[in-house]
Amino acid sequence: MYRVMIVDDEPEIRLGLKLKADWDSLRLMVVAEASNGIEALEQLASDAIDLVITDMNMPVMNGVSFLESCHEQYPELRIIVITGYEDFHYARAAVRNQARDYLLKPVAQDELMAALRKVTQELNEERNLKNEQAEVRWRLSQYYVEMKEHFIVHLVKEELKPGQAEQERAELFMLRDWNERMVSFLTVGFKERKSGKSPASTAISTSLDNKHISTAVSAGAIAADPANPADTRTPDKLRLPFEMICREFAQLHSGQPQVFRDPNYPGLMHFILDHDDEAAASFVEELRTSISSYLSFEPAISIGQPISGFNKWKEGYMSSLIAWNLLESDVGGTAKEFADNRPALTEDVAKIIQRQLSRGELELFTQTVRKELTEAFIESQVQFVKLVLQLYLLLDSMAYAAGVQLDAGEQLWVRPDMVLALDTIDKAQGFLVHLGHKIDLKTKADTEDPEQSMIQAALQFIDSNYMYELNLTMLAERYRYNSSYFSELFKSKVGRTFIQYVTEVRMAHAIRLLVDTPLSLWDIAELTGFSNASYFSSKFKRMYGVTPSDCRHSPPEKFNNELPKK
Repeated sequence: MYRVMIVDDEPEIRLGLKLKADWDSLRLMVVAEASNGIEALEQLASDAIDLVITDMNMPVMNGVSFLESCHEQYPELRIIVITGYEDFHYARAAVRNQARDYLLKPVAQDELMAALRKVTQELNEERNLKNEQAEVRWRLSQYYVEMKEHFIVHLVKEELKPGQAEQERAELFMLRDWNERMVSFLTVGFKERKSGKSPASTAISTSLDNKHISTAVSAGAIAADPANPADTRTPDKLRLPFEMICREFAQLHSGQPQVFRDPNYPGLMHFILDHDDEAAASFVEELRTSISSYLSFEPAISIGQPISGFNKWKEGYMSSLIAWNLLESDVGGTAKEFADNRPALTEDVAKIIQRQLSRGELELFTQTVRKELTEAFIESQVQFVKLVLQLYLLLDSMAYAAGVQLDAGEQLWVRPDMVLALDTIDKAQGFLVHLGHKIDLKTKADTEDPEQSMIQAALQFIDSNYMYELNLTMLAERYRYNSSYFSELFKSKVGRTFIQYVTEVRMAHAIRLLVDTPLSLWDIAELTGFSNASYFSSKFKRMYGVTPSDCRHSPPEKFNNELPKK
């Protein structure tokens, strides 16, 4: 709705104007009245007004002076002039001060409606243009990039069941059509130092604009010369420029691939490409040239098996990770060798291992790991290697969640040669059980209260997944607790109920979106986990005493949009 103020010294005239127009049909609303120019200016200073309908012959401050003040102080304000004096002086003043129309008293209803339609059309066009510009700024913002990447990681990890919410969120991030495409995941990282000349003497052959990429490199770090014996730079020290190059590459590439980083594997970058063998090969070579030219390290690049549909993205992602780990190995490492779609580690077994390890049941954990390794070893070498990698990825994820820092010798994803060294059941079991013991020791050392540790994990899960559907029963089942007991435990440890905490987390993010982005209330409700815009607005009003729109136009200083203190 656009907000209207009527200015006339005669109350009957103001009332007559309000009765003559069908305001609702034009999405207009009369929100203020004034009897002279001074009152009108005071009203403009305290309220947001889109359109003013004003008389010209008024006491205290006449229409001409009022128009001039509006033109100077509120250049975007729309004005319709109404007067009973058919005088060129008034018409000229109105035109000079950008009045949209000039009507004579008594104003006919059809003339008034025609003038209002004209102004409404201008306001609509202006608002649409601003919304388009704001949408572009939003899609270029770092916050949008972070939220989109978080959503992609969610899809490839399948932490929650996919549904309608995922489809709507995919549309917001311009990913909906990717659900229908046949795609391949591509994983990029460093395995060993590239030998050869320094970046300054390396020829660059790529179809992209390397000027932009070189800017990204200089913003992060300058690649060192591998020919210089004093150079101690290693790939892990070039993560920032490496990541920036990958993002710039994806942004500038004509194929418009999606790019993301999984926090569990900070040294790797991942791309999602339309499946096309020839185009993918070209993409890989261009990317390899750009990275090695600037950083003097040869990147290892793998492509996973082609898949279609969000529900298959996890398989495509895992196949790319596995292929990356097996590049240049005797086992193979190409997507075809791992494309039989049979997971070496089933979800049921993965949940059993997670439950055993979280409960400290190390003996059962060891027995389960050995049983799975033995079955895979008997089946084939490929299946055995796949299982070792998938078990490692599972434990690595658990270590990350528990805050366990793995040593360089324990990180298979940066030491793929170690995978081939684990060529017997005993060796693989020893390595994996060692990681399990490390996770168990860290968990026990962190707290003597296992329930407090569980609550901290639950809070972390809520903070990371507030935008998705969450309920107490689902969370209780996740941590294997009775729902009623979990509810009481949560309230006693956190100091507020589960619903209160989730709502506070969502509201903190909602306020940030209201203030910093042009998103609609529907989009904000969707992005922050509320079921719909109406529920979000009513909840917001109850919590803060103002509507979301009021917050957006003039955020009160009392707002504390920080996340709940844990």
